[in-house]
Amino acid sequence: MLDDFFTRALIAGIGVALVAGPLGCFIVWRRLAYFGDTLSHAALLGVALALLFEVNITLAVFLVSACVCVALLLLQRRPMLSADALLGLLAHSTLAMGLVVLAFMTWVRIDLMGFLFGDILAVSKTDILIVWLGGAVCLAILASIWKPLFAATVSDELAAAEGMHPERANLVFMLLMAAVIAIAMKIVGVLLITAMLIIPAATARRFAAGPEQMALLAAILGVLAVTGGLFGSLEWDTPTGPSIVVASLLLFLLSMLPVPFLKSQSPQRSSEQRATKTEPNHH
Repeated sequence: MLDDFFTRALIAGIGVALVAGPLGCFIVWRRLAYFGDTLSHAALLGVALALLFEVNITLAVFLVSACVCVALLLLQRRPMLSADALLGLLAHSTLAMGLVVLAFMTWVRIDLMGFLFGDILAVSKTDILIVWLGGAVCLAILASIWKPLFAATVSDELAAAEGMHPERANLVFMLLMAAVIAIAMKIVGVLLITAMLIIPAATARRFAAGPEQMALLAAILGVLAVTGGLFGSLEWDTPTGPSIVVASLLLFLLSMLPVPFLKSQSPQRSSEQRATKTEPNHH
């Protein structure tokens, strides 16, 4: 079955969607979209260094993204710049460094478009193994830190007062984002990864009654987007990575249509307000 390139692409895409959905919910709740962009831009520097030193690309992207996470945490302790200015600095400098390093490597033939926008139809059985095993580990770790991470999302002070170590949960969450970006890079590319993290979660927010339900819905919507995008790409001969993101966008737009039984729920209501329904008991 895996000898068929389309089947391999579908299995790999579904694996990415299942892990990106729940993680994307925290990105939406915490308003971390720009942070996701920063890590995805840093991924190109990881690709360049992997080719330069002839090491595994997924590992190199994860290490570079993890270094960016640590650098951000260290820089935030020195209030010289605002958080968004720091993110902009890190995002564009790492992307530029990656492009400069690639330009110097004239002896290597590089499919830059494949790295930027993904090449899901070229995934191998090894790539599928990395996606599913890496995704399973990421989901297991996310489940283990769900309570302190969610409590910190609602209130850092209350989480710290309960002894939940919110700083540690935040660091683990950042490293999980780095890992997801590393394993998803070949599927949708470094420029579209953030869209796969954010759009299904933003769509699920319209229907979910609680955080766990939103995480599950985001994963399901991500799977639908991958499936629709791949079949659409096959039908109309469009780029696969962007097609998946467009399919995800169409689901989001459909979710904004007026639905009678959702009239009582405002689509503008923040995820933090919805999250408070299931806030861990601090008493």
